[in-house]
Amino acid sequence: MGSDRAPGAAAPHVYLPRSGSTDFSVLHYDLDLRYRVATNRLDARATLRVRADVALRSIHLDLVHLRAKRVKVDGARPNRWTQSQTHLTVTPSGPVAAGDEFEVEVQYDGMPRPRRSRWGAIGWEELDDGVLVAAQPSGAPTWFPCNDRPADKATYRIRITTEEAYTVLATGELVDHVVGRGTGTWTYEEQAPTSTYLATVQIGRYTMEPRRSAGIDWTLAYPVAIARRVLHDFAPVGRMLEVFQELFGPYPFPTYTVVVTEDPLEIPLESQGMATFGSSHADGRSGSERLIAHELAHQWFGNSVGVAHWGDIWLNEGFACYAEWLWSEAAGHAKADTLAHRAHAMLSRLPRDLVLGDPGPDLMFDDRVYKRGACLLHALRLAMGDEAFFALLRGWTSARRHGVASTADFREFAAGFTDAALDDLFDAWLLAPSLPRLPAR
Repeated sequence: MGSDRAPGAAAPHVYLPRSGSTDFSVLHYDLDLRYRVATNRLDARATLRVRADVALRSIHLDLVHLRAKRVKVDGARPNRWTQSQTHLTVTPSGPVAAGDEFEVEVQYDGMPRPRRSRWGAIGWEELDDGVLVAAQPSGAPTWFPCNDRPADKATYRIRITTEEAYTVLATGELVDHVVGRGTGTWTYEEQAPTSTYLATVQIGRYTMEPRRSAGIDWTLAYPVAIARRVLHDFAPVGRMLEVFQELFGPYPFPTYTVVVTEDPLEIPLESQGMATFGSSHADGRSGSERLIAHELAHQWFGNSVGVAHWGDIWLNEGFACYAEWLWSEAAGHAKADTLAHRAHAMLSRLPRDLVLGDPGPDLMFDDRVYKRGACLLHALRLAMGDEAFFALLRGWTSARRHGVASTADFREFAAGFTDAALDDLFDAWLLAPSLPRLPAR
């Protein structure tokens, strides 16, 4: 299919011009972290298995606030390596041909902290008594050297050693946990391809409560002090897993983990196979139920099916927002159609300066991306009918499982599920700032 953009439209925005490279792909990250909560001290080694996608004389890895101490390429010292505030540049002893694979090992240390961005502070963040990592969209380099672009998915092994009193949760499945001499070492392995911004570490004094719902093993991790509120507010997760698998297809990962920190958080955070909430999201009155549904839905839309480019962020957030409305209806609350019309009325009162298909970096997390994206999906549902629409969603999560996709990919895919002409609908919602009407049923 051709370009999504209307004739004469402005060129697409550039979102993170200094993050990541298309010259190479990382196939696997092996991270060995030694971290002291008491002093916020990190000593680490990262080993990256890399494939050259073009002929290379050097590679540029994203690394922020941390100091590289030693670098090796295929076990030997490189010809040269240098470091700036945001990048580590490694020059191997000889040129690398396109298609060749090689290994880069970086030993590094420092006191990790978030990086400043137009979206606020993102990355590795100290809590009052622990750590969380919230990396979307460019915070991953605050804790490991990486190729920080969403389309470059890799597998992971993450090994973390810290004080024994703390529980460590990280991306992947727990494969080993040993305790000795006052420390605990936790090893996680993630076999599903994972974008750098979705890799995470959470450290805290957590009670771990394993559960199983709808055929999925999931874990609730929380501080004992807020147990009553957490157990009440997160009780619907099991039913959400059941409903979303009926609507979207099988849950795409082996397990799901919900972490609730003792610290309040402004917004919850999704990562691969995990979602992190603050104590502020557990009020004991189900005040964050829609957010709980939203973060779970990201496991299908955003994590398994990822975006190829940040300009397509509505494919993550519009779908997760629409999942909130679908959950509301399944739970016996307001129907999705009612919520869509409420959101449309709200959008009609807001400025019309956002193009959903390319909102630009300043607006990529604007609430209008979420609500307008969800309204687009409801308009598509009304145009296609329920049977075809939900067949589309299940087909999409299956065909693009553990991959990345663009808006053009979704438009082309949707056309295969209906005889209705959809181009005008997509163009109206995606390419112009004006607000289209929702179709009649």
